[in-house]
Amino acid sequence: MPQAQMLFETGAATDIGKVRSRNEDSYLTRPEAGIWAVADGMGGHEDGDLASRTVIEALETIQATASADELLSQCENRIFDANSHLKEISRQRGGIIIGTTVAVLLAFDGYFACMWSGDSRIYIIREGKISQISRDHTEVQDLLISGIITPEQAETWSGSNAITRAIGVVDLPELEVTSGALNAGDVFVMCTDGLTQHVEDDEILRCVSTSMSQPACDRLIQLTLERGAVDNVTVVVARYIPESALHLNADASARVVPE
Repeated sequence: MPQAQMLFETGAATDIGKVRSRNEDSYLTRPEAGIWAVADGMGGHEDGDLASRTVIEALETIQATASADELLSQCENRIFDANSHLKEISRQRGGIIIGTTVAVLLAFDGYFACMWSGDSRIYIIREGKISQISRDHTEVQDLLISGIITPEQAETWSGSNAITRAIGVVDLPELEVTSGALNAGDVFVMCTDGLTQHVEDDEILRCVSTSMSQPACDRLIQLTLERGAVDNVTVVVARYIPESALHLNADASARVVPE
């Protein structure tokens, strides 16, 4: 199936929230190219909005590809280029930290890949269930994986929960990647931690399962605002509608005989 025939119903929304003075989140939706992304400039550091924009603008330059491997390679190269650019800006400004998380969804020829660094998340909703594809790159997640704390302790953790990976912070950023086959009806949700501080996974599932992508994004932003929105919040939803499903629907409609 050529890349041009892969169809996604997409929505996106972002908000400054109720506490921050500027929005340091950025996002990208290019369903025609099979690319979606969110980025969250590191809070408490200078020029977080510059950092997130730099990564997203780099991803916007990805060209049409002939293979999934080429798309993945371009994505990785663009992120590395953005990292180098941010490190150079940092050096020019005396070594200040200019960093951002990034979470990217790629789709090509019936397959998907997710690439991320930091704690912006990617979820998949499949067969009525929501699962987190990405793994948070945070101190708490590392403690949880190592068995030092329990999942219950992680939920109420009051210690440091700094992110352990980001773009623009080290010379060679660490990216985590996973991939798989697309199923008809798969829905991907990408978000910054401004959402997950206030909205539970089952609420994300309910919003996305009962609405099309844009209304679902709008509702998730509204829920966050109703609950205080202590950070910027960004949500991107991409719902996979394979061409074969459209053909089946069209064939079924054609077989309906008017009374």
